Amino acid sequence: MTLGRLHLLPPAFCLAALAPFAAAPVFAQTKAAATSAEVALYDGADRAQRLVEGAKKEGTVVIYTSAPPDDMAILAAAFEKKHGVKLQVWRASSEKVVQRTVTEARGNRFEVDIIETNGPDIEALHREKLLQEVRSPHLADLIPGAIPPHREWLSMRLNIWVAAYNTNLVRKEELPKTYEDLAHPRWKGKLGIEGGDANWFSGVVNEMGEAKGLKIFRDIVAANGISVRVGHTLLTNLVVAGEIPLALTVYNYRVEQIKGGGAPIEWFILPPTIARFQGMGLARRAPRPHAAVLYFDFMLTDGQEILLKRGFIPTSKSISTPLNQFPMKLLDPKIALDEHDKWSRLFKEIILNPTR
Repeated sequence: MTLGRLHLLPPAFCLAALAPFAAAPVFAQTKAAATSAEVALYDGADRAQRLVEGAKKEGTVVIYTSAPPDDMAILAAAFEKKHGVKLQVWRASSEKVVQRTVTEARGNRFEVDIIETNGPDIEALHREKLLQEVRSPHLADLIPGAIPPHREWLSMRLNIWVAAYNTNLVRKEELPKTYEDLAHPRWKGKLGIEGGDANWFSGVVNEMGEAKGLKIFRDIVAANGISVRVGHTLLTNLVVAGEIPLALTVYNYRVEQIKGGGAPIEWFILPPTIARFQGMGLARRAPRPHAAVLYFDFMLTDGQEILLKRGFIPTSKSISTPLNQFPMKLLDPKIALDEHDKWSRLFKEIILNPTR
């Protein structure tokens, strides 16, 4: 996530940023909207057959996503091979995914079928009434919390923040065991963080106790400083290059992907471990609903195994992952969205632009 961007988008953002479209209704009752709902909610015995037949006629699924391009390419190839339906991907930051989705809807343009991005961001689309519940027989396979009470989106994977270090520059026995350890002089000038991780910050500090947690991070910054970089992939690559010996907020899957090629990097856990749901939702006015719902089913079945092989943490209860042994705090997307302004401000004051 980039420094100075809008970060998580509360409902007020959508109205303020999209003022030119204020006079346009987000959507109207049309045959297309009814068709999308009918397809998504249908649970008859011939559901699978209807989806396959309808998807072949539609031919394509359009998805707006913040997932890495190389991972989406593998998922798209597997989906097309299985069903003969193309996955057309538009990839951007989570904030831009939300902004484009809302902008197009306000302008009565309905091009997207599926939106996939961070849980709090896709929760904002629910609040804008742009998502449609999907009833799939595979929903029962998901872990608790992967389906919010309103059921208008679901999570097919987790993003887990871990710390990572350059194995040529930091010895395993030197690794910090707690965040308090990061105030030790040995870490001066060696720490890095991603500039948009206010979600992670809120989760860690709340688990520590707010007053205690804020003091710990103020002490770390005052003693040793923290280099701020934009983009989790960039931060991970800088650890590999040795420019940042130890990074506090990288995604576990990215480390798993690149260390297999011999890169001098490894991840480790600094408790508390914070995880965030990655959400996937069907657009309420999806123009290709059969293909879109078919992709939902794919991501809840074959897609889960593909995600695991790519180093991700799927939300299927039937899949064991290396992180099952660690207790994790799953961020509540609703709370993260509601408290966005508070934690963005604190993250900026303490981590991004501390008072010297």
